[in-house]
Amino acid sequence: MRKTLDLNDIRTFEAVAKAGSITGAAKELEQPASTVSRSLTRLEECLGVLLVRRTQRGLTVTEAGKRYLVSCKSALRSLREGGEGLEAQRTNPSGTLRIAAPVCFAKNTLSPLLSSFLGKYPELRIEIDLYSSGWDKEPEDELDVYFKVRAPKDSTKRCRLYPEILQGVFASPRYLAKHGTPNEPSSLASHRCIGLLPEGGFDLWRLSKERSRVTPETDLVAIASDPEIHRQLAVDGAGIAVLPLWLATQPGMANKLTRLMPLWRPPSITLCALYSGSSRLTPKIEAFLNYIEPYIGTDRDPCLHGAQGKLCFSQRKSKVRKN
Repeated sequence: MRKTLDLNDIRTFEAVAKAGSITGAAKELEQPASTVSRSLTRLEECLGVLLVRRTQRGLTVTEAGKRYLVSCKSALRSLREGGEGLEAQRTNPSGTLRIAAPVCFAKNTLSPLLSSFLGKYPELRIEIDLYSSGWDKEPEDELDVYFKVRAPKDSTKRCRLYPEILQGVFASPRYLAKHGTPNEPSSLASHRCIGLLPEGGFDLWRLSKERSRVTPETDLVAIASDPEIHRQLAVDGAGIAVLPLWLATQPGMANKLTRLMPLWRPPSITLCALYSGSSRLTPKIEAFLNYIEPYIGTDRDPCLHGAQGKLCFSQRKSKVRKN
């Protein structure tokens, strides 16, 4: 059975032919002369052809070696050009980047960043698919990046986590004047609430205070998957809502919403990006994720509108995880 060619042995042969000696090639390759000699012998044995004649005066490339050298130079040149092309693609990625994201996140964080991103990478095009439900849905293969507001327990994709989004309980002064102010989770049973149906073990109304955790009975008068709808209903006096802190503290909300039971915290939202890829990402995905990384969950996040990131997000640093 013929042995498999080693590309490093071919590079060594090219260096030997160019230098005219084992010593010269070893110096250029920064390798011991014995390593270069063994590499050349290994290549000859693999090909079954004598490539050079070793004499006291040095090395002479045989006729077979000269013909093979022409092919080697052409192949190595193609490999170098291919590598340069890939590096150029990594520096200036092109093609279409397909993204799926929750409506609220896309509108308030992604959308303000896209214009400058496309300006930096003019060869890229972006397609965004918005969704408002299906938190546990596995992304389709044709999507490059799939943003979720819950980290998957199991996925075939790679996962990049971002700082968690902190939440609080809010109601409008008008609602509180009419229905009273709940001071404990147990009081919520007699109030009108807004939220989501529990899904996959996630309950928006599971409240925590230090080591205590309770899930009070709630009368959901409105159910929606978009937190901006929750906020609008709360502002209009329809009921009490659990809202992301960045959404409830935006400019203009100070006199429209009142935070309730601040020591009792609803579950945080774990924002993550799912994507396919090996240890090194495709250029367009790498460029996009690296571009948005300094913004999401920091003081530079467009959703904050000047608010402090440390008040709205956890300080846990983002990381990459392979599921």
